[in-house]
Amino acid sequence: MKIAMIGSGYVGLVSGACLADFGHEVTCVDRDEAKIAGLIAGRMPIYEPGLDALVATNVREGRLSFTTNLAPAVAVADAVFIAVGTPSRRGDGHADLTYVHEAARDIADAISGFTIVVTKSTVPVGTGDAVENIIRERRPDADFAVVSNPEFLREGAAIGDFKRPDRIVIGIEDERARTVMQEVYRPLYLNQAPIMFTGRRTSELIKYAANAFLATKITFINEMADLCEKVGANVQEVARGIGLDNRIGSKFLHAGPGYGGSCFPKDTLALLKTAQDFGAPSRIVEAVVSVNDARKSAMAGKVVAACGGSVEGRKIAILGLAFKPNTDDMREAPALAIVPALQAAGADVSAFDPEAMDQAEPLLPGVTFAPNAYAAAEGADALVIVTEWDQFRALDLQRMKSALKAPVVIDLRNIYRPDEMRNRGFDYHSVGRP
Repeated sequence: MKIAMIGSGYVGLVSGACLADFGHEVTCVDRDEAKIAGLIAGRMPIYEPGLDALVATNVREGRLSFTTNLAPAVAVADAVFIAVGTPSRRGDGHADLTYVHEAARDIADAISGFTIVVTKSTVPVGTGDAVENIIRERRPDADFAVVSNPEFLREGAAIGDFKRPDRIVIGIEDERARTVMQEVYRPLYLNQAPIMFTGRRTSELIKYAANAFLATKITFINEMADLCEKVGANVQEVARGIGLDNRIGSKFLHAGPGYGGSCFPKDTLALLKTAQDFGAPSRIVEAVVSVNDARKSAMAGKVVAACGGSVEGRKIAILGLAFKPNTDDMREAPALAIVPALQAAGADVSAFDPEAMDQAEPLLPGVTFAPNAYAAAEGADALVIVTEWDQFRALDLQRMKSALKAPVVIDLRNIYRPDEMRNRGFDYHSVGRP
C-alpha cells in the first residue's frame, strides 16, 4: 500500500518507519525543511533506540522517503495519516488542534480517488468529525473516510510497541475503511495482535482514558510513598504486594518524582477540559494533575532537607534530565521543576544526561553540563538521581564517593538499596523507603 504520513516528529517518524518495515511504501511529510533535509541525510531529529537503523534500512530498500511537498504524496496514497503535534493550548489547557486542521485542509486539496484519512495524533473526542467536515466543505466531490487510530507508543521502546502492540484501536464510521485498515496492519494481524474496531469517538476517548488511568497509577503510588515515609513502610514492597493482584498489575507502580513527557501531562489536561465542556467533570483526573504538579516541585524540598535544610552556596549534582531513560525528551520533565527550585534556593547545579543535554541547555540556564556522571559530581555537596538511565544503576560507588565533597545521595528513582549505600558510607535518601 501507499501511505502518506503527515508529520515527521516522534509519532509520525516511528510509525512511518515501522509501516515501511512491514512492506508498505511510506512517504513522511513535514513542513520543517531542516528536519526533512536531516532525515534525507540520515540524521534523526529525536533519540529513540534503533530508529536510525530502521530508517536507514527502509530508505535503502526504497520503501521510506521524506519530503516537504505534501500534495504528490497524498495524491497517490491509499491512506493518509495525520501525525502532527497537539500541544496544550496556551491559556486554557485544551489540545491545540491548529496543526490537525491545517493538515486536513492540505489533504483536502490533494486527495485523489477513495482515500482513508487516519488521525494518528492524540486528539479530543469529536476531532474526527471536525476533520471530516473540513475536508467535506473544502472538497465536496472528494471520496474519503476519516478514521481514528491512536498511538500507544512508549518513548524509549516505541519500535517494539508498534511491532508488538498490546492492541490496535481503530475507530471507523464508514465500513469501507475497515478493509483498508486491515491491510495496513495485516502483518500484525497475522501475528495475532488484537485489532479492535469501534466507533470513531470511542477510539478517540480510549487514548485519553488509557493515559489518564496510567497517570493515576503513578500518582497513587507516589502518594503511598509519602505515607510510607511517615509510617516507616517500604513503598517498593507495597507496590509489589498490590501489583501481584492481577486486577491491579505491577506496571506504573514505581514511586518517583512524578510523571512528565509528551503525553501524560497534556493528555490528562485535555481530558479534563473535554469532560468539563461536556458537563461530566472528572474529579479523579483533576486530583491527579494537581498532585503530580505539586510533587515535582516538592522534590526540590526533599533535596534541601537531605542537605540539612539549606543549599545556599552549595553545589548539587543532577544525574538525568530527560523525563525518562532512553529518550532525549525534556517535555514536562521533573528536572524542569527540580533544578530551577534548587537554583532559587541558592544552589549551584551541575548535571549530566546521556542524551538530553542539548535539549535541556536552553531550558535550564545557569546549569553546568558535565561530560559524565563523575564529572558532574566532582566537588558536589549532594548527588540527585532524577532519571533512571541504565548507566546510573551501576555507578562505581567508590569513585563517586571520592568525587563528591559530601557523600549525600538523593535517589528519586530508588535504583539503589539503602543498606548497601549506608554500608558504603553514603548519607542515602530515597522515595518511600525507611
